[in-house]
Amino acid sequence: MKSLKFDRVDLLAGLMFVAFGLIFGVTAWRELDMGSARNMGPGYFPLLLAGILVGLGLLVILLALTHQSEPIGAIAWRGMALILLAPILFGLTVRGLGFGPSVFLTTLVAAFASFRMKPGLAFLVAFLVAAFSVLAFSYGLGLPYPRVGRWLAPIDPWIPSLSPWIAMVKGWFSGPTAMIAPGLPVSFGAGV
Repeated sequence: MKSLKFDRVDLLAGLMFVAFGLIFGVTAWRELDMGSARNMGPGYFPLLLAGILVGLGLLVILLALTHQSEPIGAIAWRGMALILLAPILFGLTVRGLGFGPSVFLTTLVAAFASFRMKPGLAFLVAFLVAAFSVLAFSYGLGLPYPRVGRWLAPIDPWIPSLSPWIAMVKGWFSGPTAMIAPGLPVSFGAGV
């Protein structure tokens, strides 16, 4: 008789996904108004996400039954500590340092969760993530966080302003427009 071989870690993870999905799904179903697909209530999307979580959990359970588990290695305490510290650090520094420096610091701390991360690459990744975040969320979406906080106020005059560059880029997308569909403007440029 063949013994059943399965991956215990994946099986437990799948069971956890199913349990959390059922808990959140039942809570959303009982406590919140569902509405309909056309007029969604506050419980519609949480119930949908709970259903996806249960489905993923069942998939993980099925995959766990197809192969045997490998032994669990050492627990990466440093990685877990730094990954958990990063969002806490962001919350504590976003008002004092400002949005950009806080994202830079948070990304830098999270990058060192891996033993393979080199300092130069970590600084480059942190800078690129911070620059993208400031451009997308601060300039693009207009989030109300200060770009540079009060802790860095003495060096604020030396930080270059991106406003002229942002205005130039916005100018590229403005100008003569035509409507090809209701509410969908398309820019054709100056020469057309």
